[in-house]
Amino acid sequence: MEQSKTLNEMIKNGEFVIAPGAYDALTARIIESEGFNAVYMTGFGTSAFHFGLPDRGLLTMTEMVQNASRIVNAINIPLIADADTGYGTIINADRTVKEYEKAGVAAIHIEDQVWPKRCGHMLGKEVIDENEMVSKLKAAVEARKNPDFLIIARTDAIATHGFDHAIERAHLYAEAGADIIFIEAPKTKNQMRKIPKLFNKKPLLINMSPRTPNLPVEELKEMGYTIAIFPGICLAAAILACREDVRLLKETGRQRDFKDVLQSFTELNEFLGVPYYNELEKKFDSSEK
Repeated sequence: MEQSKTLNEMIKNGEFVIAPGAYDALTARIIESEGFNAVYMTGFGTSAFHFGLPDRGLLTMTEMVQNASRIVNAINIPLIADADTGYGTIINADRTVKEYEKAGVAAIHIEDQVWPKRCGHMLGKEVIDENEMVSKLKAAVEARKNPDFLIIARTDAIATHGFDHAIERAHLYAEAGADIIFIEAPKTKNQMRKIPKLFNKKPLLINMSPRTPNLPVEELKEMGYTIAIFPGICLAAAILACREDVRLLKETGRQRDFKDVLQSFTELNEFLGVPYYNELEKKFDSSEK
């Protein structure tokens, strides 16, 4: 669907972007319906929900782009997408940018992990040489055709080399042309406060995941961040709800009554667009004339 406003416009207008994590088109539509101004496509959620696999570099760029494309086609707000490491070297990063841009994604983040990567909040991460990442980012920036398509540079170096080194890397990535800086997994509130003070020329993204202190949106905004993503929010809710209902069926031999579900079957169909398609059939179906 056509975006009502680009992510780039939001940032330039000083809007604070809150992007809950979606793992498919339906969760993206739910996020949009609740009034959020962007959606984040989680790599962890894509891997877990669609393949039942951990976020360990097991998915290909094509599989990730396919999911991103389905989400983009379901919403009218910008999609920020996980693009892992760019799926290889400089030449792979070039193609990654072109494929995500072609799919209609608003922004992607590319990280400096060794492939196969790990979820940013898992232990045992390794990072590539910073000069290699700089070259990859320069190639990514040059590959895009639409200036509104944003490149987010992510460093995972806090876990491997410490906070100060991660800051040094992030500055190099900003100089390489990245539009937004993403320093993954700050460990303390003090680190979270310090990061925006060290970057006053680039927008900053903060990832609200397990190893990062769980702070309210208003506090993140006051600290100086531009984008906050919440990758696991829909996935965690779905897992919890599925476990509860499957356990209920196992224990009682009976499923929950539909009237007890938050949204009725009719309301769900309306949300999914059934009235639109019913009207479309009436308008163009020659058999009813």
